[in-house]
Formats: sequence, C-alpha cells, structure tokens
Amino acid sequence: MISSAEGFAATEEQQELRRSVRAFLELKSPESEVRRVMESPEGYDPGVWRQMADQLGFQGLAIPEELGGTGFSFAELGVVIEETGRALLPGPFFGSAVLAGSVLMCCDDDAKSRYLPGVASGETIATLALTEQSGRWDAEGIQTEARRKGSSWILNGTKTFVLDGHIANLVLVAGRTAAGISLFAVDQTDSLTRRELSMLDPTRRQARIDFSDTPAELIGFEGLAWPALSHALDLAAAGLAVEQVGGAQRCLELAVEYAKTRRQFGKPIGSFQAIRHKCADLMLDIECARGAAQYAVQAAASGAAELPAAASLAKAYCSEAYARAAAANIQIHGGIGFTWEHPAHMYFKRAKSSGLLLGDAAYHRRLLADRVGI
Repeated sequence: MISSAEGFAATEEQQELRRSVRAFLELKSPESEVRRVMESPEGYDPGVWRQMADQLGFQGLAIPEELGGTGFSFAELGVVIEETGRALLPGPFFGSAVLAGSVLMCCDDDAKSRYLPGVASGETIATLALTEQSGRWDAEGIQTEARRKGSSWILNGTKTFVLDGHIANLVLVAGRTAAGISLFAVDQTDSLTRRELSMLDPTRRQARIDFSDTPAELIGFEGLAWPALSHALDLAAAGLAVEQVGGAQRCLELAVEYAKTRRQFGKPIGSFQAIRHKCADLMLDIECARGAAQYAVQAAASGAAELPAAASLAKAYCSEAYARAAAANIQIHGGIGFTWEHPAHMYFKRAKSSGLLLGDAAYHRRLLADRVGI
C-alpha cells in the first residue's frame, strides 16, 4: 500500500532528471517548434527524436539495461512524461516508449529481446492498435480477426485512433482468435493500409489501419493476451495522468503570468478577486490531480497490487482537471486566448484529446468502481 507523503517525494536524482528534461524541451520544443512540427507530414522532429534516444536515453528509461535501456523505474519515466506534457512535445514518445513499451514489457522474454532494444534506441517507433469502430478500450471491443494460414497468422479488420499509426514501423495488434484475445506484431508495415485521421489535437497524430490478410507474428500464447494488455493499459493510464498534470500545470503558469501583467482600470487583473480565486481553485485542483497521478506512478514503479484502481482513479480525475485548467486559462486570457496565435488553444485541444485516450473519465470511473468492489 502506497499511502505516505514520503512515498511521493521526488529523490534528488529525479529532481535533477526533471531539470535536465525541462532544459532540453525548452531548447528543443518551444512553442514555435511545436507549431512547426505539428504541421509537418511526420508530426515529429526526427533530429530531436534521435537526440532524445542517443544523448538522453528517454525512450529506454524504464527498459532494463540488458534490453538496451537505462534500467530506471516507471517513476523516472513519469518525470519525463510529465515534462513532455508540460511542453506539448509532438511526436511518438507516449505511443512508442510508454504505451507500446509497456505492452512489450508485459510480454514474454522472446518478444522483449526482439523488440525492446529497438524501442529503447529510438530506431523502432512502436504503437498499439487496440480500439476499433466502437472506440472501446476493453476486451469486448476487439473484433479484428486473427487466423492461422499455414504455419503463420494473418489479420483482418480495422483499428482506429492508433497513436502515430501513420509512421510506426512496429504495430502491436490486439486480435481475436478462436481461443480469445491474442497479441500480434506486424513489422512488415508495407502490408498495412493506413489513413491519418483528422483530429482535434494536431500535436498527437492518430491513424486508421486496415488489415487485409496481413501477415503477423503471434506474441506469447494464443488467447491469453488480455491480462498482459490490461496491465499495460493501466501502466499507460498512470503515465497519461502524469502527462495531463504537466499540461495542466503549464496552463496555470500561463494564466498566472498573464494575470500579473494584463492591466485593467489601472491594476493587474490578478488583483481582482474573481481572477485570484479562479487561480487559487486551479492550483488546488492541479495539486489534487498531481497526488492522484503520483499515487498511480508509484504503484506502477513498485508493482503494487493497487495499480489498477490507482490508474483508473488518476486517469478519471486528471482528465477532468486538465480540461478545467485549459478552459480556465482561456477564460483568464479573454479574447486573445481564443486566437490561433496564442498557445492556450493548443493546451485545450490536448486536454480534450488526452481525456479520451485510453478511455474517458466516465469509463475509468466504472472501472474504478468494479476494481474496488463498489
């Protein structure tokens, strides 16, 4: 049970990691670069991606050293995720290093040794193809058919909302066989039909992928993939919650900076009670979200039994807290906050898209109720 405040305190090493990550992202992913990159065909900067892997080891932070990573825990990975959320870093970091990486870490040793070194080095951009037309993140929503063809497997079906599906060179696919939910790897990506989706949030690309007798390799045992997938989704939900906290914190910083400098009636608007109270409410909301997210991250790092409940709790609360912070940031800025030239709208769009990713708040409340026996 992770319950003490001491359990959430950052170590000196984690604090230094945060300073390093923030300095790197302020240099490599300022607002001007975010705008440039999110309009590019790839949706990320390959040069920055290589620097993240080669110089800083971000992609392999929570991957064991013997598999090409740096061998830190999910707690250190959470620090990096939070800072990428604060900076609105465009690109495949969450989809590859966090979501797909978590899936692979839950796989058998053969799959780990085959795929994780590429993820850690950044050479492999991996993604998980799970959701379909229903948009569901549970086992019942998986209808893509997988069947044997000779000694191999083929896939037929359609996956939607696949993170970075337009550029991924390793697609992990949740499919249904006669035995149940199974996991497959497709690294012959020229056999896929991809279509990038028009999404609200241009900083996080998603795609539709069609499988038509697509060759695939079974990972692990047929019909036994859902427990590992469910655990990986909980890890990713904890990571996404802490990313949402990073974005919400930046919304608060932008709102406070503006309230201190924008003047009306000869005074900074931050001196008006309505604005002061709104900023104070935001800070309280975000600190509550931070506590929930850190609880989930620490549960993920320690392998605690309460991870499923903690992850759903964090994802539900942080999704709504981020949305409230992004909306309040726009309100405090007034008319300028609605313009394309101001970053407030980019955080609002990210808040909305991340609120739906891995299941919305209502979905995670239902999961939480089931997991704690309500």
